[in-house]
Amino acid sequence: MITAAQMRAARALLGIDQKQLAELSGVSLPTIQRMEASEGNVRGVVDTLSKVVEALAAAGIELIGDNAPSTGTGRGVRFREPAARAKPV
Repeated sequence: MITAAQMRAARALLGIDQKQLAELSGVSLPTIQRMEASEGNVRGVVDTLSKVVEALAAAGIELIGDNAPSTGTGRGVRFREPAARAKPV
């Protein structure tokens, strides 16, 4: 649904801190901190995850899943696996 890296990146794009995201989503600050400190996909109560995702969407963030096309318009950033480095000849 959402990764910790996506949450941090979304906050950075919005220019907000964890406390502000907590306020926007109606989720406690310690919960936001725990979610962002996790590895990979954020795990938690579905209702809590939905509140965060909905708050980010309302603020203008489009979360894009693996191999999914973007449906939004405007500028953005997308993470991809780095290209393999060329081997020296």
